[in-house]
Amino acid sequence: MDAKGRMAIPARIRETLASACGGRLVMTANHEDRCLVVYPEPRWQEVLPQIEALPNMNKAVKRLQRLMIGYASPMEMDGNGRVLVPPTLREYAGLEKKLILVGQGKSLELWSEERWFASLEESADDEMPIEMQSLSL
Repeated sequence: MDAKGRMAIPARIRETLASACGGRLVMTANHEDRCLVVYPEPRWQEVLPQIEALPNMNKAVKRLQRLMIGYASPMEMDGNGRVLVPPTLREYAGLEKKLILVGQGKSLELWSEERWFASLEESADDEMPIEMQSLSL
């Protein structure tokens, strides 16, 4: 990330995003980890009604809605394939110069390099859920 808070989208991802959504993205807070989630705009338009439809009398649901909807920031890649990460989102995820962009199928996660490697160490001790035990990768 540069001094102005702009992040360059890697070329191989940039091309996919340009064809999938014309470079229009929505960036928001991840409700479980201190990272950001980046959605192609059409995918966000599918996810948003699902989040809004959750019963908000539950504290965990209300927190998810506040984070994901409250921090949602539409953006568009510039001619150089960069996006400006809003200051509130940079602060939430602790983003500085070194970033990690991780593909998640229909979305991306944006991490500070330090938090990314810390999360990998942390999750190495997690027990494998029963649903994953039948996978053959």
